[in-house]
Amino acid sequence: MTRQRIAVIDYGMGNLRSVGKALEHVAGADSEVVVSGDRDVIAAAERVVFPGQGAIRDCMAALRSHGLAGTLVAVIAERRPLLGICIGLQALLESSEEHRETAGLALVAGDVRRFPADMHDARTGERLKVPHMGWNQVRFTRPHPLLDGIDDGTHFYFVHSYYAVAADPRLAIGRTEYGIEFTSAIARENVFAVQFHPEKSAAAGLRLLRNFVAWDGRE
Repeated sequence: MTRQRIAVIDYGMGNLRSVGKALEHVAGADSEVVVSGDRDVIAAAERVVFPGQGAIRDCMAALRSHGLAGTLVAVIAERRPLLGICIGLQALLESSEEHRETAGLALVAGDVRRFPADMHDARTGERLKVPHMGWNQVRFTRPHPLLDGIDDGTHFYFVHSYYAVAADPRLAIGRTEYGIEFTSAIARENVFAVQFHPEKSAAAGLRLLRNFVAWDGRE
């Protein structure tokens, strides 16, 4: 039996080790997890994970210098399952306010915005810090294979100062409150991308990754 290959894109930044280890933990013997920046390796993989953390400008520069922007376009066009994590979500959109404005991959219409400077908790009145860091609830707007076995309102782990705004609000499959309501997950055809870190989100995060390993790229 041929083992499927799951490629974690290595473009010189991102939380690669923990993502790769988490996938290995859930993938099973019939899957091979490879962390690689080689375009041929990624192009040959059955599933692709696009992780990231840090600044979007550095992410986009690294993707382009490694020649991986076109590889990501091809993965989506070929309808292979793609999971974006944190910056891996933000980079899919057209632009980000970070560093004044940074162009993204424009694979999803929309932009990325910074949290307002003066936010307060609606219940306690407490001023909220940016970055948004720690555990928070995700409310799901519709069912999806990657959410199988995960309860609506489950807590996931976040670390970010910017949030995605898709032009088509129907793409927002997960929403979270932090001073404002923001999109914490998007889904479209063979693309599923999250602002939170499933690899840091205990049992629920591992369940999402396990669901991704078995996902055929259809809702």
